[in-house]
Amino acid sequence: MFTSTRSGDLELWTMNIDGSDQRQVTKALGYDGGAFFTPDSKKLVFRASRPKTEEEQKTYKELLAQGLVQPTALEIFTCNVDGSDLRQITNVGKANWAPFMHPSGKKILFCSNHHSQSGRQFNVFSVNLDGTGLEQITFDTGFDSFPMFSPDGKYIAFSSNRNNGGTRDTNVFVAEWVD
Repeated sequence: MFTSTRSGDLELWTMNIDGSDQRQVTKALGYDGGAFFTPDSKKLVFRASRPKTEEEQKTYKELLAQGLVQPTALEIFTCNVDGSDLRQITNVGKANWAPFMHPSGKKILFCSNHHSQSGRQFNVFSVNLDGTGLEQITFDTGFDSFPMFSPDGKYIAFSSNRNNGGTRDTNVFVAEWVD
């Protein structure tokens, strides 16, 4: 699984481990990236932007032509590995990214700043696969991100700038997951 501009847009692609059988997964205008396979390897969970207005599309294309993106409007999506059954899971605004699915396939962890007025505070959230049950998991005033479940679903690990003594260091934290 990788993101590439080989089709003219930032799309998700799959390929065999030897680089053969490259297949484009997503096809809508906008940045698709940060994908992970679901535990059963049948679906993908990823972040995506979908510029809707003419102005948003123009800005996106101009930045893309310079090899840039503006990742300020991202939502969480899922689809089958072949790109079918595309579903937008979140619709909360701002930057939602770093999604990772629970081993049960029913819950997604992700990072978001949608709750922050300044847009600089990122915390970890969870949401059910159908988009319901949005819940804030971490409550730091800085940066918490890159959440992942342990293979058995009993723990989460995430990166955070908390407890860094005022430096720019990012540390890894582990916590028990309680449903």
